[in-house]
Amino acid sequence: MAGNESLQQEARALGDPTRHRIFRYIADAKAPVGVAELTEFVQLNHNAVRQHLAVLRDANLVVEEVEKRVRPGRPRLLYRLHPELSDRWGGSGAYSFLATLLASAVRRRQTPRQVGRQEGHRRAAELAGSGDRAALLEAEIARRGFRPTRVEKGRRVEFVLGRCPFADVAGSDPATVCQLHLGLAEGLAEGLGGLAVERLIPKDPRRAGCRLVLRLEDPIPVPA
Repeated sequence: MAGNESLQQEARALGDPTRHRIFRYIADAKAPVGVAELTEFVQLNHNAVRQHLAVLRDANLVVEEVEKRVRPGRPRLLYRLHPELSDRWGGSGAYSFLATLLASAVRRRQTPRQVGRQEGHRRAAELAGSGDRAALLEAEIARRGFRPTRVEKGRRVEFVLGRCPFADVAGSDPATVCQLHLGLAEGLAEGLGGLAVERLIPKDPRRAGCRLVLRLEDPIPVPA
């Protein structure tokens, strides 16, 4: 019943033509979108666009996040497609991401783990900065739709994954999908630094509960 109610809320949110146009713009964008860009696109005032965005956000169709700024000025609110939408409502979704990586693996004659690690390195370069590396990794796997729960055990950090965004494919080919997940985690950990992946403990993808186990490493000493 809860799933049906969620679907109905999404459908109602997208029933307004202008709101649907805003949603499609965000879904097709290569990066999170700001209010000013959307205002120019639909030719409405900021308040009207913000009201449409609030409806899309409350329906879990888009995610609202605060811009990370390195220059002076107030951070903007940015919007991107909700990671758990998959390909529903015509969004690019998780399966498009999976297909792109696996196609790259075939083209380059690489294993899923290798291409996953490369994507993890690429994403880590975008996230790099000061702060808790484990928190950065947690935010990234949450953005991908895994619903992680963090458990710390001394120098080990475990993430219990409450959802597999690729459950349908993983159910029929767990080795490929799990190796891709492992490579992504390894690339993120290596790229962010201070973390090492010890293992990925897979579970039934439809029930979720996979565990990603990492080790906190000593920071590399900086020469005096």
